[in-house]
Amino acid sequence: MLLYRCMRRVVITGIGAVTPLGSLFQYAWKQVKAGVTGLAAMTRFDAGDMPWKIAGEVKGFIAEQYLSAKEMRRLDPFVHYAVAAATEAFKDAGLSSTLPPSASYMEFSGRSGVVIGSGRGGISYIEKALLRTEQARVSPYLMPSSTICMAASFVARKLGINGHCLGISNACASGTNAVGEAFRLIRHGYSDMVLAGGTEAPLCRLCVEGYGVSGALSISAGPGASRPFDIDRDGFILSEGACVLVLEEYESAVKRNADIYAEIAGYGNTTDAFHITRPDMKGEAAAILAAMKDAGLEASDVDYVNAHGTSTQIGDKTEAAAIREILGSRVPVGSIKSMTGHMLAASGAFETACTAMSLKEGVIPPTINLKQKDPECDINVITTKTEADIKTAICSSFGFGGVNAVLALRRAY
Repeated sequence: MLLYRCMRRVVITGIGAVTPLGSLFQYAWKQVKAGVTGLAAMTRFDAGDMPWKIAGEVKGFIAEQYLSAKEMRRLDPFVHYAVAAATEAFKDAGLSSTLPPSASYMEFSGRSGVVIGSGRGGISYIEKALLRTEQARVSPYLMPSSTICMAASFVARKLGINGHCLGISNACASGTNAVGEAFRLIRHGYSDMVLAGGTEAPLCRLCVEGYGVSGALSISAGPGASRPFDIDRDGFILSEGACVLVLEEYESAVKRNADIYAEIAGYGNTTDAFHITRPDMKGEAAAILAAMKDAGLEASDVDYVNAHGTSTQIGDKTEAAAIREILGSRVPVGSIKSMTGHMLAASGAFETACTAMSLKEGVIPPTINLKQKDPECDINVITTKTEADIKTAICSSFGFGGVNAVLALRRAY
């Protein structure tokens, strides 16, 4: 039985996303391939007195399609986004077209789960409470709404899932960790289907100023401020959004004739044990190598790297060194964050979804805004949409505290 559990294959059969590039995944993916930016001047609050004025805001999102008026009032937007992305992923996987779930879902019984990561949880809800007038009372829903696990638990409630339920907070690696842990649940036989991903709504003054004074954010003006691996990069652009994937045991997906995007073949999770904010090349390289070993891959097998690529000086330089250490300089590398900015936990999940589409369609999206590559980032960054025979790919996320999460994906067959 243990051997059987260790051999189970895990595939992606559904994707849902709410991003600065659009509130439906397939539309956002088209924007990614076209090299369209989702970044613009910040409107969530008046940032006139701050040097950080560009953000990746979700536009045109209609929460009423997924939540009641009461639920919207009681829940932070990071939960709104998660519910929307999970609902769309569920539908995309052919499990349900209405809520509550139809009989098509019931075949999974209790062998299902939800694992959703978030770095900041309900931070905007917390800020709202802190800035209330003296006469206003604190909402009785402040604590449950702002807790990290509320995204996963509320998605489980809305979709009728009563198996494993985990809220993961591992800084910017949270979404990738969520997908990786869901992968392990299925691979080792604890679940047959898991909704996994990341969600964030950090565009409030407290969060922007907090990241800004740490030196992490770009002070550049204009939508081209996110420029990973460029010599003039000066920080990341903070963004919001969510992405949720349906992970499913391979035989189950085949049995119900599900459309398979890609297979998740390996997962690496390490910590640098080095510094609270500064990344370490050795820890990142170890995570990449761990994912490859888990998938049975050699360096020559890897056809594409979807990089963390945030556009910070030290982050990009460190990641480039880690890629060179394990894979050399020949492998094509891209950064989706050049278009979305940094959606924190949501970025890892969204980039995993985009990597799955790269494998499915045989295309590498462009890294935009790269005018002059930093000589210290000596890797093969792809700046134009490129058709390629991609069979395997790596998707990486690295976070404050030196937490590293890497997934290895394989083309479905």
